Formats: sequence, structure tokens, C-alpha cells
Amino acid sequence: MIFPEEYKHVGVSKSLPEGTEEPIYFLTEYLIVENEDPESGNIEYSVYHVKKSGDGLLVQVEALELIASGGEVVSYEKELNIKDRSLMIETAAELCSGKVNTVIFTGVDKHVTIVHDPDPSAILEIEILDVAPPEPSWLSQVVRRLEASGIFGDLQVRFRENVINLRQFEGENTVFPCNASGLEGKCLDSDTLTEHGQLLVGCEISKNLFEARFPELEYSFVNICPFKSEIVVPTKPFITRCCRSEKSGLVNINGFEGAVVHWGASEYQVSEAVRKLVQKLREKELK
Repeated sequence: MIFPEEYKHVGVSKSLPEGTEEPIYFLTEYLIVENEDPESGNIEYSVYHVKKSGDGLLVQVEALELIASGGEVVSYEKELNIKDRSLMIETAAELCSGKVNTVIFTGVDKHVTIVHDPDPSAILEIEILDVAPPEPSWLSQVVRRLEASGIFGDLQVRFRENVINLRQFEGENTVFPCNASGLEGKCLDSDTLTEHGQLLVGCEISKNLFEARFPELEYSFVNICPFKSEIVVPTKPFITRCCRSEKSGLVNINGFEGAVVHWGASEYQVSEAVRKLVQKLREKELK
């Protein structure tokens, strides 16, 4: 796949630079040449990789390597956010069939970029590992808002939910940590328990609180802490949350790299956690 890191490396021209007499802007790595059919008025495109030499704003063209031309190239008709690399790759992959292998995109700011031989497998998939309710889960809501804002556009990532619905444990003898959850059952922060046989659904702190408040009661326990849970388990690189702030940061659970944020994390902190995780994963890809 050829997909320039920045659209500033893509130039557009209506003619080819002629040998060493025609200079080119120093940042240009790829050149789109527009060829208009004088009879039909239709435009065909040729895309080149530019080999150049020299210093200054304008440099000399040493060679032009043809990447695609004619029916191999299409120009996407809509303006898109061309800083969203995942969107560009996925859109190009849908358009590249048969002879077509290259797509030209124009951004809302009129800048242009290309994707040649799009490879959707180059998009890094990150799992949102969380529990519900609320529905959607809190972490899903935050990540999706950030994603919609475009803040992850340069990371070339996509998110997939792995959300465990705690309603499956609702019942008369079930105890949840907090009544703010909206779950049907008893809650540690508002109910007094007097009978054996309760089912506690929570984390290690919930367990400690239960035993401190009701040391005489026998109970069973479903751990939802991602560090120790048998049900809240990552299946790929992930972002999740924990009620213990000291456990925030980059982690490895069940062999998968992930990022942990506190239950009260801000959007900024979630965004930073995702970026640090992606940086680590990309560095591992290069090793």
C-alpha cells in the first residue's frame, strides 16, 4: 500500500516536469498529473513517485516512476476528512476492484492525497473492553465521541466493542457495588445484608468492602476487574478502565497489550491512553 503520511507530499500538475529543466516543490514525493481528453473533456490521471535532488524550495526531478494511470485511477467524487486514515483506506478498498488500484481523495480543505493498493489489514483494531449498563457503556461513549471528533484520525485505528452486560446477573440475591449502576439488585452503598448466599458482582475493592461490612456472611463472587476477571477478558489490543488509579497506564493482560484508565478519567486522559497504546503497538510492529 502507498498512502503518504501527509498530503503535503502530494503534488498536482496538468503536465509532466520535463527532465531537469522543470523544478518541483521540495516536499513533493508523489505527483498526480491530470490529462484532459480534448474531445470528451474527461480527465484521466497518472500518478508518479518522484525522485529528486537538490536543496531549496524548488529541486530538480531526477526520475518519475509511474505508479498507476488511466483506468487504474479513480477520483473520489466527495470531499472527505483526508486526515482520517482509516476512512481513506476503507473507502479506497471499496473502490479498488478490477483494474482500479489507486484512488485520489480531495479533502474539505481542497488538499489532495492518494491511496494505492489499499490494505485494510494495516488498520489497527483496538477493543473497548468495558461493562454495561449504562448502555452504551461509559468507555464506549467516550471513545466514540473522541473518534467522531477526528482526534484519532492520524493513528489509522478502528475500535470494536467487547462490553459485558451485567444485567445477566440481576436477581434478588445479587449485590452490585453502587446504586448508580441502574441494575436490579442490592447495592453495597445503600443496602444492609443479613442473609447468607449473596452473589457479589464487582471488583476487589467491592470484595473488601463486602467483607468489612458483613464479615459473618457467606457469599459467592463474580470479579469484573479486567486484571482478574474471567468474564471481562480482552481478545485483542484494548483499552479498559479500573477503579484503582494506580493501575492506570500501559499493561499486558492475557498476552494482549492494552491501556487502562481510571473510572473517572477525562476525555483527554482517554485520548492520551489510546495514543500511547498505539505508539507502543506500532513500535512493536517495527521490531
